[in-house]
Amino acid sequence: MTALLEFPQDWQRALVIVAHPDDPEYGMAAAVAEWIAAGKQVSYLLATRGEAGIAGMAPGESGPLRAMEQENACARVGVTDLVFLDYPDGRIQEGTALRRDFAREIRRVRPDVVLTLNHRDEWGPGRWNSADHRAVGRAVLDAVGDADNEWIFPELLDEGLTRHKTRLVAISSPQPTHAQAVSAGSLEKAVASLAEHREYLRALSPDPVEEQARRQVEMVASGGAVGFELYG
Repeated sequence: MTALLEFPQDWQRALVIVAHPDDPEYGMAAAVAEWIAAGKQVSYLLATRGEAGIAGMAPGESGPLRAMEQENACARVGVTDLVFLDYPDGRIQEGTALRRDFAREIRRVRPDVVLTLNHRDEWGPGRWNSADHRAVGRAVLDAVGDADNEWIFPELLDEGLTRHKTRLVAISSPQPTHAQAVSAGSLEKAVASLAEHREYLRALSPDPVEEQARRQVEMVASGGAVGFELYG
């Protein structure tokens, strides 16, 4: 297996764009905690409030609950800038509307690095990726270019949002190219962050929430590092 390259450190601001509450916590939270502890700024943009994510709980009840759990999860790693776009959970459509909304937030935040989830059909053999993850991941890759082109969505200029060029896109991917080392303290923050999604995790498994969170974080950050696939 080819050794992963070190994740670049010569940047200051990042924007995480994902589909649902808990998406950052399942793959990136340990790295986010590490970066914020080092003085970097990280913002979160969620396409939905995850209202279709808890079996037996109606969307009108689930959406506000999951948004609150995401706010609590952000606090655990130090994220203070959290935006929801309120696309319908499970029914996100890849297209120009999604790209424009992502490009708008990229121009607002003006990140050096944009991070998102796996945009491919699968996580690996026999592990199908969700429609929302695929749509969001692909739209993010396109929106990074859109944010640096004044002619694709000229209405953003009318909103006072000028072009912005993102240096790197980092994907939480089954095909990582780079690794971000994380400390034991950052791992603990990531476990606490995922555990804040209590009602969601309780609906997934009868195992204690903290055990579920620790298993997931330790699997993602195996060897004390979180892997990313970088596009430059």
